Amino acid sequence: MNMAWSNQSMVTEFILRGLSGSSELQMFYFLFFSVVYAATVLGNLLIVLTIVLEPRLHSPMYFLLGNLSFIDMSLASFATPKMIADFLSEHKVISFEGCITQIFFLHLLGGAEIVLLISMSFDRYVAICKPLRYLVIMSRRMCIGLVILSWIVGIFHALSQLAFTVNLPFCGPNEVDSFFCDLPLVIKLACVDTYILGVFMISTSGMIALVCFILLVISYTIILVTVRQRSSGGSSKALSTCSAHFTVVTLFFGPCIFIYVWPFTNFPIDKVLSVFYTIFTPLLNPVIYTLRNKDVNQSMRKLSSHVFKSKKTDQIP
Repeated sequence: MNMAWSNQSMVTEFILRGLSGSSELQMFYFLFFSVVYAATVLGNLLIVLTIVLEPRLHSPMYFLLGNLSFIDMSLASFATPKMIADFLSEHKVISFEGCITQIFFLHLLGGAEIVLLISMSFDRYVAICKPLRYLVIMSRRMCIGLVILSWIVGIFHALSQLAFTVNLPFCGPNEVDSFFCDLPLVIKLACVDTYILGVFMISTSGMIALVCFILLVISYTIILVTVRQRSSGGSSKALSTCSAHFTVVTLFFGPCIFIYVWPFTNFPIDKVLSVFYTIFTPLLNPVIYTLRNKDVNQSMRKLSSHVFKSKKTDQIP
């Protein structure tokens, strides 16, 4: 069956329709998304460097946050640079292999981020509900294990999505109505009935995202109830941290659930949501965490002052 499909497959490349067909908007989009992408990479890189170089941030919460920033930086990079380059090109083409690679990295990084966000909520649950046992439970081994688990889950999730897609026959239309290859849009172009594959995609990507989001809402509700029973300064700090976490969780899961739970319908808003969770969410994460977190703010100021001081001393003859 697979051999027959492979022989029938004729499409070797896909045409990406991009965000808009308007030539007037292309240059605006090019400049706008170039600035957004640069800010996303620099913002997340700054968080990673601050956490690595600042000893006071060598705690489980910041270790997980640093890894989240690394995933966000990667999530913003799997498709955005090509999208930016395509704004200057008339023919927005991607090879079949390039398309499959984009789908793989989207699901690898998405799966890894889901597990990492759950790990961060577990970290906050232990810190607030079991503070005396926090350092025992959230040991270095536990933190490294959670990060490794996030990548393993991401890899298996991505491979499960590609296992059936890579052998589909593509012999007809090859236009993807987006700025990157997303699974719901690509399987619609196959020359066979993909209803069962769509159901499989809902049961994996869509329902996993929905169930994980519900579990995270429940866990943060438990944390909120626990915090409300206490009125110390530590609790208000914990509440601030949790509210930042929950904002990030909502921004990430909202678009994912909408796109993957209803993949058979074609909403115009799908394109906006794709931009949101692949470009804007990775940008908003560092903004949310740095604005709401005094420790990260102070450490960034300290790091930047060290850099400027060393530059001044280098300039003195």
